[in-house]
Amino acid sequence: MLDLTQPLHQQAQQLIREQCGALQQLAHQIDAQFEQAIALLLAVRGRVVISGMGKSGIIGQKIAATLASTGTPALFMHPAEAYHGDLGMITSEDAIILISYSGETDEIVRLIPSLQHFNIPRIALVGNPNSTLARHANATINIAVEREICPHNLAPTTSTLTTLAAGDAMAVILMQQRGFQPADFARFHPGGSLGRRLLTRVADAMHRGTLPLVSPTATMREVLLAMTQGRLGLALITDSDGNLEGIITDGDLRRAMLREPALLDQPVVRFMSRAPVTISADAMLVEAEQLMRERKIKAVVAVDAQQRVCGIVEIFD
Repeated sequence: MLDLTQPLHQQAQQLIREQCGALQQLAHQIDAQFEQAIALLLAVRGRVVISGMGKSGIIGQKIAATLASTGTPALFMHPAEAYHGDLGMITSEDAIILISYSGETDEIVRLIPSLQHFNIPRIALVGNPNSTLARHANATINIAVEREICPHNLAPTTSTLTTLAAGDAMAVILMQQRGFQPADFARFHPGGSLGRRLLTRVADAMHRGTLPLVSPTATMREVLLAMTQGRLGLALITDSDGNLEGIITDGDLRRAMLREPALLDQPVVRFMSRAPVTISADAMLVEAEQLMRERKIKAVVAVDAQQRVCGIVEIFD
């Protein structure tokens, strides 16, 4: 029982602990029926249709969205609309997940005869394994909770949490069973920073205009001028064919000036690093980011298949 004399943040903490307890109980309730559900979904050649009424429907929409974005084609079908024509969304190659905590929701139960006619796999997420819906399902996942955190045990709160957790568990296991990889995920999420990180190649983001390039015979004075004009905090030393021979960073320049005050007239080959960190221009941008973080550098040189310089990528890119 919630102690209403406690400060509000402590009441919230208590409610969240109760939610955590319900999830732990859900873990104990998951049994071989879950494996049966996964087997049915893996065998589907069409889509996974999800249907639920009210709050169960809202959770169903989220589960459908998660499945669809992780390699399992899915859609949500409103049960009331299904009874008035939207059953046409379903094909004989689909499967359906029906969500009803009581297992007796009228809009869901009255779909059962039609779904049996379609002869497609039926998976039930219910809080009552002995309900009408559970008895007519090919696999039943028990999402029962001891009580809702609603003080009147009426508003779907804890039960919607366990429903969502069961749906997420299905989605993740299906991902693993299908060998779904980050590159696959990116194809379904092309927008925003996530899609950009996973889909963008080094060549798409690198600086490729007037690069700060100097020859091995250049003096440090010429290097300083190239670095200033390039505004990248570095200069690349290349031969006449564009092959990379070394790199000078602003840090190299500062350290060299401390050692030799008259260095500006010295040849750059005396001070350059002879093994610059490079990456293929065809590599993914996320690989360049990871490389720079691992090597603790702020820029990496992009090269082509012949190891010729074609750009620079900064950590800020």
